[in-house]
Amino acid sequence: MSIIAVIPSRYASTRLPGKPLADICGKPMIQRVYERVLQSEAFDRVLIATDDQRIFHAASLFGAECCMTDPRCPSGSDRLLEVASAHHADIYVNIQGDEPLINPDALRQLAEMMLADPAVSVGTLCCAISAEQAQNPNLVKVVMDHTGNALYFSRSPIPYPRSGGIPPHYFGHIGVYAYRRDFLMGFSALPYSPLEHTEKLEQLRILQAGTAIRVLAVDPMGPGVDTPEDLEQVRKIFRETIGA
Repeated sequence: MSIIAVIPSRYASTRLPGKPLADICGKPMIQRVYERVLQSEAFDRVLIATDDQRIFHAASLFGAECCMTDPRCPSGSDRLLEVASAHHADIYVNIQGDEPLINPDALRQLAEMMLADPAVSVGTLCCAISAEQAQNPNLVKVVMDHTGNALYFSRSPIPYPRSGGIPPHYFGHIGVYAYRRDFLMGFSALPYSPLEHTEKLEQLRILQAGTAIRVLAVDPMGPGVDTPEDLEQVRKIFRETIGA
């Protein structure tokens, strides 16, 4: 079976314009992400999908395969669907372009899970987080059933720690998704999801439509980049523990 990794990368960002090209110890962030994905050795191809010529040019300079997508794509999943329409594979793994510390081993585990179990249409990742981290609405939480399928994703801390109950273990969602081609091609036809619009979480459209999402627990990894403060933190990690 063939498997393609797709890294959607948009130049526009409200909090950090030009984020994909931000320098991290001598390399643009999108290159850092691309190199981590390659290190997993899990994919037949790795594609950067962008709507901006500046990112396309930068990707060509460091030798990445890059494709242009419609700037009107409303979400990363729509951008992925556009890529899938032009590049055939059995499985697509969507990896955010602002995760320069993504764990290559976690990507490999996700790819192996999808290849090993044809019954799984959608897969994603999570990691254990603290009770303090669970209070952050920007960090999405997930709860799973005994088979590893997601029961729900929320910006609220779930499960709720009612007095006298068992202290909960919290899991934070890592926004990497693996899709089988048949499911992905029908994604846009899924019915309207009130839960998705309430929480502003696209994966709830999948759950509310009745499709299971398999969640694989992996080791915690470094922070993504949403703000200038995040960028400085990631630069510090590269300087101190990974190196330029």
